[in-house]
Formats: sequence, structure tokens, C-alpha cells
Amino acid sequence: MKVMHWGLIPSWAKDATIGNKLANARGETVAEKPSFRTAFKYHRCLIPASGFYEWKGEKGSKQPWYISLKSGNPMAFAGLWEKWQPTEGETIESCCIITTDANSLMQTIHDRMPVILSPEQWATWLAPLEHHSDKLIPMIHPCDSKSLQAWPVSREVNRVGLRDDAGLIEPT
Repeated sequence: MKVMHWGLIPSWAKDATIGNKLANARGETVAEKPSFRTAFKYHRCLIPASGFYEWKGEKGSKQPWYISLKSGNPMAFAGLWEKWQPTEGETIESCCIITTDANSLMQTIHDRMPVILSPEQWATWLAPLEHHSDKLIPMIHPCDSKSLQAWPVSREVNRVGLRDDAGLIEPT
């Protein structure tokens, strides 16, 4: 496991700020978009998580929801990573997640969701010599909604840096 900068910085980027716009890669275009296609071909990773947040509602009154596996097991998002070397300074390793259309559970909250890979898919996803989209693209789809659970949580999750504890995933 390795800690990386959040937001993919392609190796050809002129500066690191492009990563601020590349936290997610749309699964429908990940193999073709210049920002993601090299990473998709050569630098795939798994991003472990116990769950994720999504916001439902209109701007100004959005309610955060927490989504996790019903099993309680950790999940692995399909991810991409890159190394970027600035003209001066240390190399930055960065990553992003791949998203897809929402499954039936997620559609009630948001229209997109992370690609959650099953343990059986991990080896193929991570295989360094696997460059063929015909094996990788079929993995980019919503997971079965029956495997997920979701509930609304406190709006305190929106207050970045103020709290970082298990209470943020408690149902409201």
C-alpha cells in the first residue's frame, strides 16, 4: 500500500494544479481521454475504502449519505496512478478513481458512483502486462446494488478538518 496525492497529474502536465480537476475518471472514456489513457493502459491500482460519501439534494441543502458494503468488508475502487516530475522538486505520485453510472441504489442519491471491483477482478485489474481494453473495459460497470447499503449522515462531514472520527458515518 502506498499513500499518493489525490487527483491524477498526468506525466505530461505542465504543473500539478491539473490534478485538482482529475479526481475522477469517467469509465466510459477512460481508455481514450488524453488525461487518463496512459494510466489506464499501464498504471492501474486499487483504492481501498470502508465506504464513501455522496450528496443528495439541491445546492445549499445537500444531505450527505454514507455508502458501504452490506458485508462490512472493505471495498476496492478501480483506480489509476501516475508519476509526475516537476522541473524542480520531488516526483509526485498521484491517483484518481474511475466512476460509472449509478446502480439502482445509488440512482436515488446520485447519477454516478465509483467502480467497485470484486476480489476476483483484482489480479486482472492490477496485471502489469494486461493492456487490452477488451478485458478491462467490461470491469467498468456498477456493482450489484444488493451488495451495498446507504444512509444519511451528519452534515458535519462537510466541515473539512473540523472532525475526523467514526461518528461521521453514524446514521442521522
